Amino acid sequence: MPAVAQEKFITVASTTSTEQSGLFGYLLPIFTRKTGIQVRVVALGTGQALEVGRRGDADVEFVHDQVAEGKFIAEGYGVGRRDVMYNDFILIGPKGDPAKAAGGRDIVAAFKKIRAAQAPFVSRGDKSGTNAAELRLWKAAGIDPVAGRGKWYRETGSGMGPSLNTASSMNAYVLSDRGTWLNFRNRGELTILVQGDRRLFNQYGVMLVNPAKHPHVKRDLGQAFIDWLVSDEGQKSIAAYKIGGEQLFFPNAKRG
Repeated sequence: MPAVAQEKFITVASTTSTEQSGLFGYLLPIFTRKTGIQVRVVALGTGQALEVGRRGDADVEFVHDQVAEGKFIAEGYGVGRRDVMYNDFILIGPKGDPAKAAGGRDIVAAFKKIRAAQAPFVSRGDKSGTNAAELRLWKAAGIDPVAGRGKWYRETGSGMGPSLNTASSMNAYVLSDRGTWLNFRNRGELTILVQGDRRLFNQYGVMLVNPAKHPHVKRDLGQAFIDWLVSDEGQKSIAAYKIGGEQLFFPNAKRG
């Protein structure tokens, strides 16, 4: 009997937004058809995804919190980080907008209005890239939202999709990445209220888990995935993913 070929696969620890936006469902089959390498995704908030890499339970990290990524690299757990793509965060809230947060691009001013009104706000509370961005915005507004925990400030401890569901059921405000929002159907009375502030920029990066820390990391297969993502074909494939004619992610890998 012929020998059964061993399946080639890598494990990618990634943010939930790449999964829940539908990007991976579109992108990964293209990569697998080209290379024969299967990609197994562990979709978690960025903080948790990086912990998976620290334990050596992933070959590649695909995340979106540059501060946390820098710490991961400085500690020796990640190597060869590359920018891949970006999109943006958006403030979602009820169409009735009880905090009067809409009407401009200033996200920090909107956060101040939400706090002043003590309007319900849903936080992921999961150490994800989105959660980290949200907490930076509260800090910029001079507000400690933890003081409102259990009152107007509700932490779900879950991914973007479940957090949007919670916000929809509560008619609450929530910070979301645009990709997951565009793929989200249970919107109820929610709509986009604030967008376009430069502080809402959302960069995604990819890197190899350091084989010097974890020798079992599939260096060559993982690097093949990274190289494809930043190649012309990978970048064009990212740009081609759309929902309702709207592009979700914008490739920005630098050459070399």
